[in-house]
Amino acid sequence: EVKLVESGGDLVQPGGSLRLSCAASGFIFETYGMYWFRRAPGKGLEWVSTINSRGTSTLYPPSVKGRFTVSRDNAKNMLYLQLNSLRTEDTGVYYCTTRVLSAGSIPSSQGTHVTVSS
Repeated sequence: EVKLVESGGDLVQPGGSLRLSCAASGFIFETYGMYWFRRAPGKGLEWVSTINSRGTSTLYPPSVKGRFTVSRDNAKNMLYLQLNSLRTEDTGVYYCTTRVLSAGSIPSSQGTHVTVSS
């Protein structure tokens, strides 16, 4: 059974940083590309980042490119998302996933809450 547990969310001021973590189990992590999505209050899921199985290739949407960095440690079955220069519009629940989700999807994991506010 695929299990993904996100952590690291917090309340942070604009301009601040956070590091999100995702602990993966129940599947061969090193063979999967991984994704981060987020859901802002009252909005649909938004893709935030993609990383390939070896961690050698990453993708970001324009809204976070240059501010967010995805990485992974296959030896530890861990996925990370470094969030820098945070903005109020980055507020939301962040989810890690093994597949691309549509805006109306409901992730199977609980996510981690990021609130950017002064």
